Amino acid sequence: MTTQTMNTIQAVNLALHDALAADPKILVLGEDVADREEGGVVGVTKGLSTAFGDDRVKSTPIAEQAIIGAAIGASLGGYRVVAEIMLMNFTTVAMDMIVNHAAKLRFMSGGQTHVPIVIRTMTGSGMSNGGQHSDYLEAWFAHTPGIKVVAPSNPSDAYGLLRAAIEDDDPVIFIENLPGYWNAGPVTREVIPLGKASVTREGSDLTIVTYASMVTPSLAVAEKLAGEGINVEVVDLRTIAPWDKETVRASVEKTGRGLIVHEAVKEFGVGAEIAADLSDHFFGRLKAPVRRVGGAFCPVPYSKPLETAFAPSVADIESAVRGLLA
Repeated sequence: MTTQTMNTIQAVNLALHDALAADPKILVLGEDVADREEGGVVGVTKGLSTAFGDDRVKSTPIAEQAIIGAAIGASLGGYRVVAEIMLMNFTTVAMDMIVNHAAKLRFMSGGQTHVPIVIRTMTGSGMSNGGQHSDYLEAWFAHTPGIKVVAPSNPSDAYGLLRAAIEDDDPVIFIENLPGYWNAGPVTREVIPLGKASVTREGSDLTIVTYASMVTPSLAVAEKLAGEGINVEVVDLRTIAPWDKETVRASVEKTGRGLIVHEAVKEFGVGAEIAADLSDHFFGRLKAPVRRVGGAFCPVPYSKPLETAFAPSVADIESAVRGLLA
C-alpha cells in the first residue's frame, strides 16, 4: 500500500476526494466549501467542486439548520452527505436537527430508514479564537443515542476514519482539531473501522487513555518518563462513541493504573464515563484510583496566556502520572 506524507488538511481533502470518486451518491455541503470560496476557511475542500461539480460539492448560506436539514433530507432520499459545520460551537444552532431528527429517525422508523450523514467540524484551543469558536463538545453528542462521535489525532487516522464514517449508515460527528491541521505524517489510505482504538505506545506501569489534541502531549510525557524507567502505555480512542472498551480495559488490566486525558473541560466529560466504567469493572483490583485530566471549567479564554493555561499541558499530564505512580 502506497504511503504519502501530508498534513491533516490534505488527508481530509484526499478522503473526501476518494469517497466522491467512488460513489456518485455522495454529496458535500457547507459554508464556503466550493472552490470559488477557496474550499473553506482553511482549504479542506479545495479542488473538490472543480473535480466533481457544484451540484455535488455545494456552498450553502450561513445557516447551520438549513445545512443539517438538507443533509438529513438528502440522506433519506438515498444519498450519503458530508455536511460541514465550520466550527464545533456552531453545532448549537442546529442541535434540534442533529439530536431530535438525525439521531432518532432510525429508531422512530423501526429501522426502516437510516440517516447516513457525516457532520465534519473543527475546534480546539490554541489559536486565540475565543470561547465561541474553540470548545470540544464531544460529550454532548456521545450522550445522545444514535450518533457516533469520531476524533482523529493524526493525518492517517483522519483519512481512514473519515472514509469509514462516510460509509456508515448512521450519523457521525467528525471532529477535526484546528491547531493540528498542519501537523504532517504518513497516510496509507487505509479505511479504519469506527469503534476501534489504537495502542500508540506500549507500556507496563500506567495507561493514558486519550484522543484528538491530547495524544501528542501524552506521548511526549510517555517518552520523557521512559528515560526514568517508567513505562507508560498510550491508548488513542479515535472513536469516542462507541468507545473501544475491550482495548482500554485490556490495557488498564495490564498496567493496573488508568489516566484519562482530554482537552474538553473535565467536569461531566468523556473521561468521567470511562473512569466510571473502569472503576466498576476493576473494583478493588487496580493499584490506584482512576484519574482524569481535562480543561478548566470555564469558556476557552481569548488571550494567549490564559488560553494556554486552559488546556491540559505536558506538565499537567506528567504531574498526574507521577501522582498515580507515587
